[in-house]
Amino acid sequence: MTVGDVTERELIARIQQRLAPAPDWVLVGIGDDAAVVRPERNRVDVVTVDAVIDGVHFDRALVPPEAIGHRALAVNLSDLAAMGAAPRAALLSMALPARLPLTDFEQIVAGFAALAARHRIHVVGGNLTHTPGPLTIDVTAIGSVKRRQALTRRGARPGDEVYVSGRIGAAAAGLARLRASASAPGATDGLATAYLFPEPRVRLGLLLARNRAATACMDLSDGLADGARQLSDASGVGMTIDAAALPVDEETRETLAARGGDSIAAAISGGDDYELMFTARPRTPRLKTVVRHARERLTRIGVCTEARDVVLARADGALEPMPPGYAHFQ
Repeated sequence: MTVGDVTERELIARIQQRLAPAPDWVLVGIGDDAAVVRPERNRVDVVTVDAVIDGVHFDRALVPPEAIGHRALAVNLSDLAAMGAAPRAALLSMALPARLPLTDFEQIVAGFAALAARHRIHVVGGNLTHTPGPLTIDVTAIGSVKRRQALTRRGARPGDEVYVSGRIGAAAAGLARLRASASAPGATDGLATAYLFPEPRVRLGLLLARNRAATACMDLSDGLADGARQLSDASGVGMTIDAAALPVDEETRETLAARGGDSIAAAISGGDDYELMFTARPRTPRLKTVVRHARERLTRIGVCTEARDVVLARADGALEPMPPGYAHFQ
């Protein structure tokens, strides 16, 4: 069966079966013209939206349906994490080709619902429609944060240290491995998993916000090179990134090097890492509290400068312009 063989109501019912019961702050949920939710006291809403499109953001020949659903929500959760916001509600809209197998639809929803349950984010509505074009999933996510704790890209100052969570380039290496394989690698392939099921750093974002440890923050879904430029531009500072300090593991280096070219440049330009880059004042005790409670590895990778240049410092001391990151319209 395909999605073209069932009605919209039946598809909605299949989505609802996967979702957790609505909490009491959802006054009107799925099934009405719009949702009604009660705001949290003494907090402000953080709202973000992202779409993922077959052939642009993923390839159905490489990415299993469950991972498509996971990634569609993960990109939004990563944006909330970068703002220090706790996930709260989501709207799920899907443009479905009529020939999409019904089992694929259900697995997409299952991947989405599983990640939503882990982060306690509740689907309060959305939209389903037919499309003659590619499969498209559009998600709006809403989080909440105390007004003075919201993180932005604008607070970095010269002398601030630059940090990044997790590891860099694993997703780019995982995608390269998927493309090189005749069949998708198994779940034991850590690099492929890094690409297929990225983990948004929600807990880290909350810790940075609650402890006011970061002067600026952003997520790296479009790559570290892009993130360094955007954070620098927003804050009006330059940035020097130490190539030798970047958390690029040996397996990632070898996989990217096998494609030819510079493995470090490929790692920081590839995107899909869903890590957080943030800046902090030197030796701030607030960051020590975050490090003590964070579950993710945090690595100091550079420093903000008065000069507006964003450069990569190589091990031999050479300074190079930061490589270009992922560009949506190039």
